Amino acid sequence: MTDKLPRSDAVPDADHPAHVRTRPLRRHTRGQRPRPRAILAAWLGAFAGIGALVLLVELFPRMQLLVIGSFGASAVLLFAAPRAPFSQPRNLIGGHLISAVVGVACYRYLPDVLLVQEATAVATAIALMMATGTVHPPGGATALIAVIGPEAVVGLGWVYLFPVLVGALLLMLVAILSNNLLERGSYPDRWD
Repeated sequence: MTDKLPRSDAVPDADHPAHVRTRPLRRHTRGQRPRPRAILAAWLGAFAGIGALVLLVELFPRMQLLVIGSFGASAVLLFAAPRAPFSQPRNLIGGHLISAVVGVACYRYLPDVLLVQEATAVATAIALMMATGTVHPPGGATALIAVIGPEAVVGLGWVYLFPVLVGALLLMLVAILSNNLLERGSYPDRWD
């Protein structure tokens, strides 16, 4: 028996080594909640970015532009966390383009086994983004979409790179405009 009394706010045996992994680290503190103005600016930026992309697709149907799911994840980074390293232009453009190249290559040149194509596309996209310093988490989805997308997408082949590039550039342009309206010089943090 120990002389310690159980803490009422803790898990029984909280000092046991197995619980060390589940306790929050001391350095992890809850961040400040964003101001309502910042939330509104992020909402407006994301609305404008995705809206501009949808409008461009509808206005120019012959250009074979696309709104792909990974652009939604990019919007989260660009408008809710514009100073994050993954949100910077090099990561946004490079991550999407590298991933699109990898996805198309996996779909076209690997055996027609989805397990092989899908897993290779995402894993290779991650590795190449890491190697080139262009990690953009939505890039993994861009690679996967090139493999598992509908026929209208996978049938594009190498043309898939064009709508990916146009979409990423348009989102970046809207992010530059909207983020700097809220706070001058806030985006991009760096161009490298």
